[in-house]
Amino acid sequence: MVGSERFEQLIAFLNSNLPQPVTQQEFANGDIQFTGGDPGEVIVLLTATKVVVSEFAGVWETPEVFVAAPRRLGLLKWRRLPETPLINALTALVKGARESRLSQFQTCHRCGHHTAPERLFDEHLCQTCAMRQQEVVH
Repeated sequence: MVGSERFEQLIAFLNSNLPQPVTQQEFANGDIQFTGGDPGEVIVLLTATKVVVSEFAGVWETPEVFVAAPRRLGLLKWRRLPETPLINALTALVKGARESRLSQFQTCHRCGHHTAPERLFDEHLCQTCAMRQQEVVH
C-alpha cells in the first residue's frame, strides 16, 4: 500500500499542513517521519497503515546532545477512514499538538523572544542571553 495514491496524498497534505519548515526522514521499512516547525512543534509518523501525531518534546542527554522524545496525541488507521473524516481528524490532531507545544514556550525577559522550553537557561532567560551575560566582564 505504501506508494499508493492515497499514501502520496497524505505525504502532500502533511508537507503543506504542518508548521514550516517541514523535514522528512524516511526509514528502511518505508515509514516516514515528518517534523514541523523550527524549533520542532509537531512530529507525525506515517506508515503503511497508520498516522501517529505527536507533540514535539525531548530531553538533554548531555549539555550538547538533545534527543527528541515525542508525546503521542493520537493514532489514525488511515486506510480504514474515508478521506474527509481522515483529513478532519488529522487536521485537529496537528492543531492540538501545535497548540500544546506552543503553550510551553516562555518569553525571555531580556530579549523578548518566545522560546522553546529546551532552549531556556531558566524560566526567565533564554540560553543565548544567558551566554551573553556570562561573557560580560564587570
